[in-house]
Amino acid sequence: MSTNTFNNLIDLASERLGGKAIFCTDDFFAEKENLLKPGRGIFIVDKYTDRGKWMDGWESRRKRIPGHDWCVVQLATSGRIHEVDIDTNHFLGNHPPFASIEAVNVPEGISIADAAAFEKLQWVEILSKVPLQPGSQNIFEVEDRNIYTHLRLHIYPDGGVARLKVYGEVFKDWSMVNPDELIDLAAATNGAKSVLCNDMFFSHMDNLIMPGRGVNMGDGWETKRNRTPNNKDWVIVKLAHEGTISKALIDTCHFKGNYPDTCKIEGCNIPAGNRPDFLNDEIKWEEILPQTKLQADHEHYYENELENRDKKFTHVRLTIFPDGGISRMRLWGNPLRPLKGEP
Repeated sequence: MSTNTFNNLIDLASERLGGKAIFCTDDFFAEKENLLKPGRGIFIVDKYTDRGKWMDGWESRRKRIPGHDWCVVQLATSGRIHEVDIDTNHFLGNHPPFASIEAVNVPEGISIADAAAFEKLQWVEILSKVPLQPGSQNIFEVEDRNIYTHLRLHIYPDGGVARLKVYGEVFKDWSMVNPDELIDLAAATNGAKSVLCNDMFFSHMDNLIMPGRGVNMGDGWETKRNRTPNNKDWVIVKLAHEGTISKALIDTCHFKGNYPDTCKIEGCNIPAGNRPDFLNDEIKWEEILPQTKLQADHEHYYENELENRDKKFTHVRLTIFPDGGISRMRLWGNPLRPLKGEP
């Protein structure tokens, strides 16, 4: 079992990122879709359904025939997997004693219509059969660094799993991207990552680059109230790919009495392989969006306002004045086209 080292990784199976539980052998007590929801799952003492105790996870019935249960998960995006967390939170007398995981890379454009079609694929075991602890995060390192699009979680012989987290790196073949196509270089689904911020007291910086609009005020990046005169809060995002930025969106969706007064966006270019110290003063930040007034609960689009549109950036810094919450940031541009076959 591994220790938790996925601070700089993303949950490739996350429902909010676009992951889906698409097939399972049995989800009699609790639906397979729960596997990919946020958090670790909750427990409500007196909540029952017409099939038994309500559980926040995937739970199959007690198996009375040979065999075991499994569930197929379509990852939100293809990627390299580093660690998995098979979380049995609140599953105590009904957790599976063992689990294993297989993976497969289904080429883009191929439709898999049913569970039988998945049996014909060349599944690779990336986690051999391991014991699970009840009511616990069961975290395991995955050594296989091949690119996968789907997983199959096997549980032996049956039972319940609250959540499945699949921590890894997004893979996107940039050589297949049209050089004239505008791509959201700040999208997590393309490989962008929030790497550092000075404050995320109320909600996590990763929310800033998630798909879709925020579902509520908690689904954004929000800092605490700061009483320091001339305060500013900031977050740094590593772009999905080095590129130019020609269009931006700052969305304050759901932030009404707590949106920032103004914001600005700056960029820098860090050579590949370098590990920058963003807290020092040596990095040269160049202005992309000058300090601009914001509105409550509003999508702010910028195009003509942007500066340095011909410059290529690898990282951006969003600064808000004096504090508050931003739901989403989108930065559309053209990636620097790699050599053919280069990721």
